[in-house]
Amino acid sequence: MTPSLSFDPVVADLVVALRPLLTAEVSAEALGSGTDPGDIEQAVWLRLLEHLDASGPPADPPAWLRAAVRDEARRTRGTARRERPYATEPADPRGGPEQRALRADRDRSLYAAVRRLPGRCPRLMFALLSPEDLTYREIAGELGMSQGSLGPERSRCLGCLRRMLAQEVATPDPWGKE
Repeated sequence: MTPSLSFDPVVADLVVALRPLLTAEVSAEALGSGTDPGDIEQAVWLRLLEHLDASGPPADPPAWLRAAVRDEARRTRGTARRERPYATEPADPRGGPEQRALRADRDRSLYAAVRRLPGRCPRLMFALLSPEDLTYREIAGELGMSQGSLGPERSRCLGCLRRMLAQEVATPDPWGKE
C-alpha cells in the first residue's frame, strides 16, 4: 500500500519511482551488514527529504539513492561495531520509569485517600506512613494518645481506608464490561 503523499506531483512521482530500487538496494545492503532493512530505508527516505528541501531533486536519482543506501549501511555497521549491548538491563533499585510513575500515582492516590479519613485518622496514618519509621511510643507522644490505644485506632482507620478505597476502585463486571 502506497501512503498518500502531500508533496508536489514531481516529488511524489520521484518517491513512487524510487521505492522498488530502494527496497532492492536496502535488502542487499542490510543482508551484508546484519542490520534491519527498515532502519536503513527510513534513514534514506529522510536523507532524500532533506536533500529535496536543500537543493531540489538529485540530478541522477538512482545513483544518488544507491550512494545514500551504501552510506547509511556503512554508518549503521560502524555504529554496531562501537555499541555494545548490556548483558542485562542496568539495575535501578527504584525500577524503570514506568514502575516509578505507577508507584508515584499509587502514592498520590493513597495520600489523597488518607487526607479524607475522618477524625484523628489522617494524623495517625501519616505518622505510620512517615519515612522516619517512628516507633509507637514516638507516634503516641506526637499525637497525644496513649500507646495502648494506637493499635485499635490504627485498626479502625485502616478499616475505614479499606472501605473508602473499595468504593473508589470498583471491580469490573465479567468479560471486561464496566
